[in-house]
Amino acid sequence: MTTRSPVITIDGPTASGKGTVAHRVAKHLGFHYLDSGALYRLTALMATRHGIALEDETAIASMARTLPCRFVHGHVFLEDADVTDAVRAEEVGVAASRIAVLPAVRQALVDLQVAFRYTPGLVADGRDMGTVIFPDASLKVFLTASAEARASRRYKQLIEKGISANMENLVKDLMERDARDSARTTAPLKPAPDAIILDTSELTAEEAVNKVLVWYAQTQTNNAV
Repeated sequence: MTTRSPVITIDGPTASGKGTVAHRVAKHLGFHYLDSGALYRLTALMATRHGIALEDETAIASMARTLPCRFVHGHVFLEDADVTDAVRAEEVGVAASRIAVLPAVRQALVDLQVAFRYTPGLVADGRDMGTVIFPDASLKVFLTASAEARASRRYKQLIEKGISANMENLVKDLMERDARDSARTTAPLKPAPDAIILDTSELTAEEAVNKVLVWYAQTQTNNAV
């Protein structure tokens, strides 16, 4: 049954490495993968393209309920257009952070996220996967890292894509996003009480993945006892 499919949640702030870790863990286990942040980015991108103000909570929530998106072999589609690169643009990320504080928008996307849970299992990354969307997850991990470490990662990603970036501005932007995400009244960014905290500042992606896999194996062993 869908409700019994195991779920691993990997939450954390922007550029903490949760997307990379979650995707690799899902691939290793043969589980489905949910990038919840992409749903907010897709909603923000669609709102922008349709000229909807980012403060128009009602209009954005209405649009989000029937968001025409799909994920195919690592590519992201919106209204049948490949927006894999567009959805990762910095300005889209900033817009997504702004609409993510709107309660009606978050509620509109809840059912869409829950629907990703089916056999053989799911690895979901985001900011409230373990606290709101999948509170009964088999394993909850909360990734963290210093703003400087996260900005350095984002800087390298942008430079590799040929996009100019400024470290000082990236650090400032990340800190501002953290403040918004942590202070919002609906589903604030925080670890679930039963989440395992993992600081990735000094870890490689492979090291972080291995830790999560070990923890998940332990939960399976404990459940079998």
